[in-house]
Amino acid sequence: MLPVAIILLFGSLALLIYSIAAGVKEAGHPIWAGLVLAVLGEIAAIVMMPGFFTLQPNEARVLVLFGGYRGTVRDPGFHWANPFYSNGPNTMGALAERRVALQAGSNVQASSGGGGRKLPRFKISLRARNFNSDKLKVNDKRGNPVEIGSVVVWRVQDTAQAVFDVQDFENYVRVQSESALRHLASCYAYDQGEEKEPTLLSGVDEVSQALKRELQERLDKAGVLIEEARLTHLAYAPEIAQAMLRRQQAEAVIAARQKIVHGAVSMVDMALRELADKHVVQLDDERRAAMVSNLMVVLCGEAEVHPVVNTGTLYT
Repeated sequence: MLPVAIILLFGSLALLIYSIAAGVKEAGHPIWAGLVLAVLGEIAAIVMMPGFFTLQPNEARVLVLFGGYRGTVRDPGFHWANPFYSNGPNTMGALAERRVALQAGSNVQASSGGGGRKLPRFKISLRARNFNSDKLKVNDKRGNPVEIGSVVVWRVQDTAQAVFDVQDFENYVRVQSESALRHLASCYAYDQGEEKEPTLLSGVDEVSQALKRELQERLDKAGVLIEEARLTHLAYAPEIAQAMLRRQQAEAVIAARQKIVHGAVSMVDMALRELADKHVVQLDDERRAAMVSNLMVVLCGEAEVHPVVNTGTLYT
């Protein structure tokens, strides 16, 4: 179509010049038929020119003719379409507008309503994008305040839904991502759940998959595909962080003590069985109890043990 437009443009121009020059020279006035055809050809060429557009890889253009959706062009390259296809009104998303404002050194923040700068010709990027949420303070399943953040990798899959079903699909992704993250945090405990129940701290993979599923359900209506969703920040809120740290330290001490006692009991039992099986010494219940007590003190005590040697008999 480009060669046709070029031929029509320059051919009409040449015909216009010829009609005026030849007509004035021969008849004293332009050749009216040629002049009219040249003007019509110039008008047609000028009207055709806005129909040309280019698309980069992973870019699409939504075609809208007099308010009706006519399809989407996804192939990269140089294209021509009906010049009467609408060039708007599509607005730049809040995130994209904020990036442009920051690059321009402007302090104006993008509004969340979607009334920003127009994007030409309904062009939409199909590239993968990252949305890194702010640190949100929410309550977990047990009511403990926690700070949580996530990163979402998404791309536009259905351009028609992205343009026509929501006001601003970028702002829609931002709002729904934060809403889904808040809801997810309230469904899991931070680090102490029921038996075999995943938590935010230990069940990272399962929690990430649950976040991805919920985001996909929420963003389907905007034509957005969620490729990945993961937690990037997880911590107790500052007001309870110290208390929770002390609790974790106490739990660690208890767990260590349990392991020490379990090992000590096993070693005492093994010692008594070895002594009995090899007939090294015969102990009555009282001496066996004393031996168990001494061994438990030696094995479980934190301070260094100083033995006392008995130089008398076993019973003195």
